[in-house]
Amino acid sequence: MFLDIDEGQAIACCLKEKVGVSAIERLPTGGVRLVCTSSAGAERLRHVLRKRVIDEVARERHRPPTPLW
Repeated sequence: MFLDIDEGQAIACCLKEKVGVSAIERLPTGGVRLVCTSSAGAERLRHVLRKRVIDEVARERHRPPTPLW
């Protein structure tokens, strides 16, 4: 899910709600992309942070545009 908060706030909320984090990445326009380890945890955070969820967002590239080999 995409959230309009910083990494520290996202991790603090996950710890408070006892939700495992699989991945977290900063977004170039501000906010974070958060991947939970379980769908139940993701649903719980979606409910708790419903006002901070972002619908559409641009992400940074993680891979080069051409293969390395």
